[in-house]
Amino acid sequence: MTIPVLSSLFTGDLKPYGSVLVLQGQDQREGIPATDLVSEEGLRRLLCEYQKSHSGDDQRALISLWSKHYFAKLIVPVAAANLIAGHELPVALDKIEVIMGEGGVPAAFRLPHGGQSFQVTPENPFERFRELMDNNFSPLIDGWCDHIKISRRVLWSNAATYFERLVRSLEAGGVPHQTLADGRQLIELNKRPSGHLNPMANPVRYVERGETCEPLRQRRLCCIRYRLPGLPLCGNCPHIDRPPKGALLPETR
Repeated sequence: MTIPVLSSLFTGDLKPYGSVLVLQGQDQREGIPATDLVSEEGLRRLLCEYQKSHSGDDQRALISLWSKHYFAKLIVPVAAANLIAGHELPVALDKIEVIMGEGGVPAAFRLPHGGQSFQVTPENPFERFRELMDNNFSPLIDGWCDHIKISRRVLWSNAATYFERLVRSLEAGGVPHQTLADGRQLIELNKRPSGHLNPMANPVRYVERGETCEPLRQRRLCCIRYRLPGLPLCGNCPHIDRPPKGALLPETR
C-alpha cells in the first residue's frame, strides 16, 4: 500500500517500490523493530535465518550480502521521494520496523507516519539526507561492526553503490539535472561540511574495456560475497580481472 501523499511518485520504473514503505495501522504483517538488527541476539537470529539459504557461515560475508538487500530496498523509495518530491520520510533506525520476506530479507519497512515536505530547502546533500544517512545507515553499520569484524567501508560502499545506481537510473529516465544535484553530490563529495570524510563518496568507477564495449560499472570495494561457497564474484566486482584464490567468476562478464 503506497503512502497516499507519494502515490503519484511510484509509477513506471518506481512502481515496484510503492509497496515497500507502509504506515502503522495499514499493514498487519509481523515486523521487527529495526533496532533489533543491531542487538547481539537480534543479529544472531537474523544471520541464522539468512544462512538457511546459503552455504558457508562467514558472518562478514553474510551480513554484507544481507545489507545489500536492505539498502537496495530502502534507498530507492526513500531517496526518490526526497529528491523528486522534496519529501522527507521518518526512517531513523529507532522509528521503523522491518517486515521480513522470503529468504529472511526485507520485504517492506513500516514507518510511524508519512513524513513531510521540506519546509526549507536543505543547504547541502548531507542536510537533505541526514535522516537516511546519519539516523539509519550510521547506527545500523556501527551496530553490526560492534558484533562482527567487518570493515565499515565495505558496508558503507554497499549503501553508496545502490544510491549511485538510483541517481544514474533517474538521470537516464529524464529526471531534471538540477533535481538530482544533491543526490550526485552525496556520492561525489569526499568530505562533509564539518571536514569529516564522507563514507558515501565515490563508490564506483566506470572502466573502459575495449573499443566496442560499454564502460564497466565497477565497485571500488568488494562486497566479499565470494567468501560464501558457491557464490561467484559480482559482475561489477573490483577483483573481476584478478580474482582472489578460489573465487568463482560470474557466468557473464
